[in-house]
Amino acid sequence: MSPEEYFEKAKFMWHGYVPVLGQAETVQGELIRAVEKLRNEAQRNGNGNWDHGHEILANYLETTLKNSRIFTKMEIRQIESDIYRLLRYDDPYLKDEIYDRLTARVVDWYMKNQKPIPHTFNPNLHR
Repeated sequence: MSPEEYFEKAKFMWHGYVPVLGQAETVQGELIRAVEKLRNEAQRNGNGNWDHGHEILANYLETTLKNSRIFTKMEIRQIESDIYRLLRYDDPYLKDEIYDRLTARVVDWYMKNQKPIPHTFNPNLHR
């Protein structure tokens, strides 16, 4: 897929699966929401409001993508490296590269999982 196609598919996911407030009802929505919550916190706030909720989102993203069995070992290593970098909250990642790469992996995951999968509400997540 081209970068534009990834962007359009991510936009479709956002509008179709992410609620205005709170956690998504589907895994599809929660994955794309997680990337954008992490991007927003770093780029808009310099991670000034970083809390345990952001760690939950990062870990959810990493675990769900890694456990999907659709990515190569190299792609999994890249996902792990990207999440590890984002978790260094005291040094916010302000460029788009990592967020765009993670969004592409979420879209790849979505292309293999287009039927909505219920997301289990996490009572410890307030982001």
